Amino acid sequence: MPKTIHSTQPPLKFIPQQFNPLILQIFRWLLPIALRFRTRPWLPAGIVKIEAKNVEVLAELYQQFQAGKIRFLLAFRHPEVEDPLCMQYLLSRIVPEVARQKGIRLQSLVHSYFLYDRGMTVWAGDWLGWLFSRLGGVPVHRGRRLDRQAIQTARELFANAKLPIAVAPEGGTNGHSGIVSPLEPGVAQMGFWCVEDLQKANRTETVIIVPIAIQYGYVEPPWSKLDWLLSKLEADSGLPIIEIAQGDGEEIYYQRLCRLAEYLITEMEVFYRRFYHQDIPKTISTDESASPNQVLIARLHRLLDKALQVTEQYFGVQAQGNFIDRCRRLEEAGWNYIYREDLPDINTLSPFKCGLADWIAEEADLRMRHMRIVESFVAVTATYIQEQPTVERFAETALLIFDMLSRIQDTTLPGRPRLGLRQAQITVGEPISVTERWKNCQGDRYAVKQAVSDLTKDLQIALEKMIG
Repeated sequence: MPKTIHSTQPPLKFIPQQFNPLILQIFRWLLPIALRFRTRPWLPAGIVKIEAKNVEVLAELYQQFQAGKIRFLLAFRHPEVEDPLCMQYLLSRIVPEVARQKGIRLQSLVHSYFLYDRGMTVWAGDWLGWLFSRLGGVPVHRGRRLDRQAIQTARELFANAKLPIAVAPEGGTNGHSGIVSPLEPGVAQMGFWCVEDLQKANRTETVIIVPIAIQYGYVEPPWSKLDWLLSKLEADSGLPIIEIAQGDGEEIYYQRLCRLAEYLITEMEVFYRRFYHQDIPKTISTDESASPNQVLIARLHRLLDKALQVTEQYFGVQAQGNFIDRCRRLEEAGWNYIYREDLPDINTLSPFKCGLADWIAEEADLRMRHMRIVESFVAVTATYIQEQPTVERFAETALLIFDMLSRIQDTTLPGRPRLGLRQAQITVGEPISVTERWKNCQGDRYAVKQAVSDLTKDLQIALEKMIG
């Protein structure tokens, strides 16, 4: 969660990529510590085991890359903030080990450049920008406006750098190991751009996108810790705590989550109806066959829509696209009010103009909190827990509610409670050739546009199959 902002800020500057092999080596030495122990409040960590499937595919791709035969992009799932750490472990430890076992000779460093959200340095601190730049990171602004400097840098790295590049096509975390958010078309577009750039340079490398799935689970099912977390959420919400007796099954946890969700949604409906004058009827129109849970999710989605409308009305932004699209545009609008590119130097402002700028920045930050609440629930569905009533899915949902309550209570960088030691499962998918798709549409702008859309859909399907 971003720190509370009370004054206008200078524009967010682009952080140049300054890859440093020594910094990377030091980071890799420290990686097991970063994975297991909480080094920052917002990093749950606690990961003690990482396994990977089909790694020989990736090892062979690195061999072909180093031989100058291919260029490739790693399109990895991004359910949690620990994903980049797990990807780093995959490349630094698992891929080299599998390559040795399979007799695949790798000539040089197994690593990748990567894109990251520029906003991470806003709430995590400038140190993160310094570190990411030395590890090969390129910051990109999310939103409707194209970040030309970041895109041009990434495009140049994809086509010409000595390492491949990694991108999370979902664009942000959704807190669900078992749900892939709608993919943004940027990864597919980068693939076609790379083919174009190679064609113009009369180069013959094949361009490939590699889907990579990441899922998390607990080493031991933390039912008692989940009981503790639900009790805390009930107490913080003002609900009587439900005691769980020995021998109670998963159903009692499900009932507690539904009861908590019903209460919080009702309270937030009253909040937006009374203080933001939103038209939220006390009943909702649904299909007669809808279950109580489906009705609850319909109310949740209606509430998310109203929360976004409050922010959109303030910033003068039209509601377009799904919840994620709307959140991206609102984040961009809010940053334009806080990180003022229209002010040449905020230090030269008169006290009067500085006061007005601070006023706007503080109010913009407050309005963006509505959007941040929505971000926590963009992937919540009516059947996620019912399909697989595992402790992992119960915990994911409870932790999203924890995030919401923390934001409303104005906790700066809330530390998620650790429910237990975890393990990560990484799956390397079958490579997707962008070059083959390019051959079917080169020279036709509309065909390329359709090919980008088709590739995005196919990548979505590939990622969903690997976590199914």
